[in-house]
Amino acid sequence: MANPYSEIFSAPGAKAFSAAGLLARLPLPMTHMGILTMLSETTGQYALAGLVAGTFTFSMAFLGPQVSRIVDRRGQGRVLPVATGISVIALGALLLCATTGAPTWTLFVFALLSGLMPSMGAMVRARWTEIYRGRPQLNTAYSMESVVDELTYVISPALAVTLSTALFPQAAPLAAAVLLAVGVALFVPQKRTEPPVKPRTETSSGAPVVFSAPVLMLALTLLFGGAIAGMVDTMGLAFAEQQGNKALSGLVFAVYALGSGISGLAFGALKLRIPLPRLLVIGVTGTALTTLPFLLVDNIAGMAAVVFVAGVFFAPTMVVIMGIVERTTPEHQLTEAMTWMIAGLQSGVALGAAVSGVVVDAYGTRWGFAVAIGAGAVALLLALTSAPMLQRHLAQREGLPASPTDPANPADPTNEHNEHNEHDEHDAHDARDARDEHDEHGEHNDRGNCGTEPHRSQVPSGN
Repeated sequence: MANPYSEIFSAPGAKAFSAAGLLARLPLPMTHMGILTMLSETTGQYALAGLVAGTFTFSMAFLGPQVSRIVDRRGQGRVLPVATGISVIALGALLLCATTGAPTWTLFVFALLSGLMPSMGAMVRARWTEIYRGRPQLNTAYSMESVVDELTYVISPALAVTLSTALFPQAAPLAAAVLLAVGVALFVPQKRTEPPVKPRTETSSGAPVVFSAPVLMLALTLLFGGAIAGMVDTMGLAFAEQQGNKALSGLVFAVYALGSGISGLAFGALKLRIPLPRLLVIGVTGTALTTLPFLLVDNIAGMAAVVFVAGVFFAPTMVVIMGIVERTTPEHQLTEAMTWMIAGLQSGVALGAAVSGVVVDAYGTRWGFAVAIGAGAVALLLALTSAPMLQRHLAQREGLPASPTDPANPADPTNEHNEHNEHDEHDAHDARDARDEHDEHGEHNDRGNCGTEPHRSQVPSGN
């Protein structure tokens, strides 16, 4: 049986843009923790450090979708260098202000401007979508990207703390700026896989895509789902400290990412016939239910076990949400819509961590877990109420009846089987065309073949 993850990287340029995208997305979580560590070391004021780091995070959550909105209209190659340049310069100015003892307000101004950092996770997903739109490989690509997100959010904060404490306080933000600049510089020149700018439809209002019902409801669902992950960050630290070994908090973070990563990879290898709105309800239900065992935790081992189970539902739910976004959003607004999903998640993590911290300080560790339970309940309510609406939008976009049991619906097993046969025939035809063109011209296929399955003898290009 072919490895589905090897298969997605057979597309020309896939390995190159994915690697460059990984390098460029490490700075986001590294910058937040780097600012926090740098200012706590240089000023000794944890409140100030938290506020400035929070300013960057929420600025990124708001400005990131605006950058992606312009990307949808102008293209990645024209927008990413400008947004990256402003963000890198602002980060450099923030380091300078922190080092020279500049007025406090300057820290907030440059943290705010640093939030123009582009959402590279959305940029990478946009390229996968352009290559595999309407094909099963897209689900595998989205699953892999969710696992990559998990890895970056485990590796980057730990690396930031290590750099700023072992070398010098400004080391982590400096490294984040360098990684962002290098990653984007490697990513942008890869024109073969860059999504072309899609023409706007006649019915398009020009309003931000977040005002559309599917995008808004899914972003809110991720906001409350992210609050659970934020609670894990705060409570892992607080609970480990209560148990007398603060260093064990790293184990809690790693186990959560491990559970999410394993399930994400497994989910990407499956070819399910369940409608996406139903999968969303299943995933969010699992996420909500797995918050209840937190009330029974009484040691760090139990905490790690519960966190692992809670993480199992995270990545698959993220994959399902991205799949719904891809199918319900006009192509000319897709990057912006995906960025709103990531922004909702990031905002939820920040809010969950902050609220959990306040609750722990006021009422004790046990009550901190109530934040996750409440967030899970709200996320489940949002998923249940939005599922019928999402099904209608999916049906409208595909020109099909809204009922998931209708024979014409792609969720129907028989129809899906027929579609797979059609895809197989289409892929075989494309492979023959690619072989003929290769024989005739001798060199490489043009950009138009990016979305088809390459011939097995082709070696993916770095561009």
